[in-house]
Formats: sequence, structure tokens, C-alpha cells
Amino acid sequence: MTLSKDLIAATAEPLLLSILSRKESYGYALIKEVQGLSGGRVTWTEGMLYPVLHRLESQGFITSFWQESETGRKRKYYKIHPDGLTRLKSQLEEWDAANATLTASRGTLFV
Repeated sequence: MTLSKDLIAATAEPLLLSILSRKESYGYALIKEVQGLSGGRVTWTEGMLYPVLHRLESQGFITSFWQESETGRKRKYYKIHPDGLTRLKSQLEEWDAANATLTASRGTLFV
């Protein structure tokens, strides 16, 4: 089973903030991290990832900086800003409420 594009889009921001709350990272590593966390069910592309990163940065939830990698190549790293932690906490509360509501409604589903 793979997730729908709508669900992937809806989870992108809190998922990125959550990952960045644990460590700084760069684009390709974020794509691989999401793929690993989802057991391969969520596959992001650069075309999906970078607009979300740029929006989060313009909103002040993350910052970016350039750093040289082990191979000598420069990479753009992203790290969460304190405002991003506040945003993440709020989003996790929203997801918890949505999940609780969906879980409670399961008894009324016709399966």
C-alpha cells in the first residue's frame, strides 16, 4: 500500500519539522530518511521536497546554510528554528486529534 498524493502533501510539513527537530539535514538525506521511516511506502521527489523546504524557510520555521560534505561538495543543510518547534508541537496535537477521531469512528465503518 502506498499513500495518496493528498496524504503525502498533508504530512510533508510536520514530517520535515519532526526530522529536523532531531538533526540538521540536506535534501537527498531527507528524501532517504522519509523513505526509510515509511518502510518504502512514501517516496518523495526533489520536486515535492524543495517547495516545502523553501516555504518553511520563508515562514521562519527552518533556516538553511551551506556546508562542505566529506567529498568536498557543498550541500545546503536545513535546521529547525525555535518557531519551527512551536509549529511542530501544534501540528502534532492536530494530528493526534485527527487520529483519535478516525480511530473512534472505525466502529461505524462497513468493512
